[in-house]
Amino acid sequence: MRVRRTHVLAAGVAVVASAVVAVGTGLGFAETAPARQSVCQGSVTFSAEGGGPAATSDRFAVGTRLRVTNLDNGRAVTVVVTGPSGSCVLLNAAAMDLVREPGKNVVRRNVVERLDGDGTPAQPGGAPAQPGAQPGAQPGGATAAPPARPSACQGSVTFSAEGGAPAATSDRFAVGTRLRVTNLDNGRAVTVAVTGPSGSCVLLNAAAMELVREPGKNVVRRNVVEVLR
Repeated sequence: MRVRRTHVLAAGVAVVASAVVAVGTGLGFAETAPARQSVCQGSVTFSAEGGGPAATSDRFAVGTRLRVTNLDNGRAVTVVVTGPSGSCVLLNAAAMDLVREPGKNVVRRNVVERLDGDGTPAQPGGAPAQPGAQPGAQPGGATAAPPARPSACQGSVTFSAEGGAPAATSDRFAVGTRLRVTNLDNGRAVTVAVTGPSGSCVLLNAAAMELVREPGKNVVRRNVVEVLR
């Protein structure tokens, strides 16, 4: 009888334990659902562009609709890509104000979702491919003049609120890579080392941006980025 009672008690404990695990899983305690897939990696930042909420991109064609969610506060904004930049997604001022936390100029934990599925590939700089267009051709048959120096990144250069000595982050270059960023509008240049990942080809920190930008501007549209390694 003692042996049988022991077996009965053991079986009862096992049943209760299984039920607790099942209930816990059903309530979301035992397993967390995976986060939504993001089409961009790294931090999301913004330019000084005005107007209604919008974005620029080096990956998606003009007209592409994207939803950017700040995972730290749950706020989201839906934007349309209006032109090229040096980032996978670069919000304008109005869009950033809808998702950022007070005093922060960068959204580190985010999900970027593409809301349309037309499959139109974006060329570097975010412009959609035009049927029959020849490289370097412009409307009217004129050929674009080659840049004075080839740039390792396409589109505008912007910055994060990171402090410290002049530095940069990148989604293209390894940590330690040395880059020289030149503002073609004023001839000012800064040499920086990549210190980590971001959602841009090159994203300057505050100190680096101060060395090249023009007063009151948070973006360098005409630029050359050179790899010095």
